[in-house]
Amino acid sequence: MIARLAGTLIYKQPPLMVIDVTGVGYEVEAPLSVFYDLPEIGQPIVILTHLSIKDDSHTLYGFSSEAERTLFRQLLKISGIGAKLALTILSGASGEELARYVAEGDSAALVRLPGIGKKTAERIIIELRDKLDVVPVTSTAVTAGGEALPANASSEAITALNALGYKPQESSSLVRRVAKPDMSVEEIIRLALQSMVKS
Repeated sequence: MIARLAGTLIYKQPPLMVIDVTGVGYEVEAPLSVFYDLPEIGQPIVILTHLSIKDDSHTLYGFSSEAERTLFRQLLKISGIGAKLALTILSGASGEELARYVAEGDSAALVRLPGIGKKTAERIIIELRDKLDVVPVTSTAVTAGGEALPANASSEAITALNALGYKPQESSSLVRRVAKPDMSVEEIIRLALQSMVKS
């Protein structure tokens, strides 16, 4: 099991990053919360990982804290939730928000996340209700840094939202609603997801 990677960040495009570890590039998929605090390309990075092994693929998922990784693993134990959907849930709601939804039995808030139906939302609430101690109250990134605004930040944000399961028209609408010229890709995505959950 690969539990941790320490190397150089050589690529980042939500939900995928590539980390060079002594000449070997590891592809890592991560929730958007991890991307908010990633360093610049070429900078050192340390990230916690979860390795998923299937017949046709080995996939690494990355997290900024042990609590976040534990929550991901708890979500995987729920019937009907795979790794992609678990990443989507963690991208659309912070650990603190998810804990609040579960504690309050707010299935409506969960249903607003892409890929979550009423039955799945109810299962999440039932399964996680007595496991709230593993839900991160704050997400402490293991790396920090800034990123210059890409020329096509809005386009990259739309692509990332599409990868999370939003329809292209919906992604475009969300991004147009919140994007401003000086925003990074991560800021646009975060505000778009927040506006979706609140709407």
